[in-house]
Amino acid sequence: MHATDEQKKAIERFSSLDDIPAEERRYKCHTCHHIVDEEPCPVCGETKLQLMCPVDHCHCPHDIVESLEYCPLCGAPICPECGSHDVSQISRITGYLSDVTGWNAAKQQELKDRAHYDIG
Repeated sequence: MHATDEQKKAIERFSSLDDIPAEERRYKCHTCHHIVDEEPCPVCGETKLQLMCPVDHCHCPHDIVESLEYCPLCGAPICPECGSHDVSQISRITGYLSDVTGWNAAKQQELKDRAHYDIG
């Protein structure tokens, strides 16, 4: 991952998302798609917000990358080019493409643990 200085500092400061002080937390609202600094969402009132990783900058300009990396802080899939968490990970299983966000935690961990080979 080509981490920015800000992303590197966040990785050094926190060992997990739980270590982020309440006053520094940001949240993603999946109802209105805003990034907010407080719960509930002041835009739409949604109470179930996702705590954002401080490494996440939300906007990946890359269309398709051949591989993913995983955030050293929160473990989420990230773009290896820019470090954004705004990625969709897909996998081909018996000829079908599938978004892995619908998989259970065990199956997602199995995907992370798979060996990857570069056949060039």
